Amino acid sequence: MINLLSRSRSAVLALSLGVLAASPASAIPVAAPQYQDALVQVASDCYAVGQQVAAEKGGTLAKASQSTRGGQTVCVIVVLVPGKDGERPRRTEVIVPQ
Repeated sequence: MINLLSRSRSAVLALSLGVLAASPASAIPVAAPQYQDALVQVASDCYAVGQQVAAEKGGTLAKASQSTRGGQTVCVIVVLVPGKDGERPRRTEVIVPQ
C-alpha cells in the first residue's frame, strides 16, 4: 500500500513538472500586480497624516496604520506626547477618516 502511494506521488510530481516545463514562458508573470501599489499608497498616506497629527500635538509619531471602523476606512494614529514635569509620555490615539 505504501509503495503504491509513493508511486502515485511520483507520477503526480512528474506530470506536474512536465506540464510546467511544457507551458510557454509568456505565462509566467513578470511584473507585480497593480493592486499592491494601492495598498502602499494608502499606508504612506496614513504615515503622512500621522506626521501632521504628531506635529500638531507636539509629540512623536509612534504608529500609523489603516483600519476599517464602522464600514469606513480610517487611519489610526498613535502619538506619544511628552509628559509634564518629567512625567512619562502620554499615549494619544487619533482616528482620521480617509
